[in-house]
Amino acid sequence: MSPMLKKWTTFSPKAMVIGGAISLPVVLLILFLPLKPVSKEQLKLMECWTKLQNNTLSAIAKNSPIIEDSQKPDIAKGNAAKKNVIKRKRKIPLVPISMSPFMCCQGKSACQDGQLWGEYGVPGDKQALLNSISQSLKYLQSEAAVNAYKDYRVQSINRDRVIRSLLRFRQLVMAAKNPRELQQAVEKEFQFYQSVGSDRLGGVLYTAYYEPMYEASKVATPEFRYPIYRRPPDLDSWPRPHPTRTELEGVDGLQADKGKLKGLEFFWFRQRLEPFMIQIQGSARLKLTDGTETTVGYAGNTRQDYVSIGKALADDGKFPLDGLRMPDIIKYFENHPEELNTYIPRDPSFVFFKENFGAPAMGSISVPVTADRSIATDKSVMPPGALAMIHSTMPLAKQDGSLHYPIITRFVLDQDTGGAIRGAGRVDYFAGTGKIAGDRAGMTASNGKLFYLLLKDRK
Repeated sequence: MSPMLKKWTTFSPKAMVIGGAISLPVVLLILFLPLKPVSKEQLKLMECWTKLQNNTLSAIAKNSPIIEDSQKPDIAKGNAAKKNVIKRKRKIPLVPISMSPFMCCQGKSACQDGQLWGEYGVPGDKQALLNSISQSLKYLQSEAAVNAYKDYRVQSINRDRVIRSLLRFRQLVMAAKNPRELQQAVEKEFQFYQSVGSDRLGGVLYTAYYEPMYEASKVATPEFRYPIYRRPPDLDSWPRPHPTRTELEGVDGLQADKGKLKGLEFFWFRQRLEPFMIQIQGSARLKLTDGTETTVGYAGNTRQDYVSIGKALADDGKFPLDGLRMPDIIKYFENHPEELNTYIPRDPSFVFFKENFGAPAMGSISVPVTADRSIATDKSVMPPGALAMIHSTMPLAKQDGSLHYPIITRFVLDQDTGGAIRGAGRVDYFAGTGKIAGDRAGMTASNGKLFYLLLKDRK
């Protein structure tokens, strides 16, 4: 999006599985995926979330969820231009709520960020969070951030307040001795702004993405045949519509030397699915045949709409769409490699790359993304670089690599975006690099809540 999904045609694995327009019923019970018997504690939590949802509805009504603005006429064109002023309605994506979300599970681990100090046998990642905060602060000093916050649609959220919030939160993280202490400090000093979600009720669909790791060759060989491509130097002047994937690389993915991409190949892979997966994720770490390592990241894309091959498999009756996950798709193509030439061409979009020489995966705000601490949202509605708090069911890895699915709360930084991540009801969570991260990303698809944390107004 970015390099990690910055492009508007790149999607996370879940978008690939479920399809570009994901529409799941936002029911509180779905928050506790996978479906299992609901405990008394979970029932109490859901009752509290219902109250919080009602509180969100009140906040939406109070804060006028729709604002209207106008496109300014071109003065140079005189009165004729004034007749063509375009009015548009914009929905407010975040509303301040008076009820703290921590009230729903005071003292319960589900509302505490235990990962900072270590949990489930996995070491804590406090330093990773602190580093991610520093990256957001670096971005917020840039001209890009100044421009991004000039006309942000929630008037009480501005760049200065976001910066002050990050600086104070960093102090609280360093001073806190445990998750409970941090939770209490945040609740005392910060105002929570809840995402109105895709349903205007606060429902947010969570998916995840990751940085894959593959073996690759700097030269084409009989074993390494499938390339990724540099950005064409004349891409901006290509006539629209842009060529489709098949027109660029052929049905079998081996015909690019006959067209516009000739000479732009720069790394080759054993399996056709591997470069396609890199296009889906937006970046990759490569182990080269000469014993060295490098990284590649997003450099551009064609203006073609993404088509989900997961949905195409479901449409053809290969799988039921409900419950389909990335591991299922990968296993299917491992068993039926000949069908890659049937399904990959169905996605007409195409992504180009650049070599980053070992640099970490970058977010759309041009800072590195951090495993478990960076999220991707729609930057046309959400505040870039800001501090957020996610609450959902999320697959986590134990020490032995096996996955479990607890309800978690995590403090994260909003540092990326993506083509499938549109509106206030979508979040993509960066799971990290490598196979375990890929397993987690491929199994992430759950509903939850999203909050942004801003220091309370000065009295």
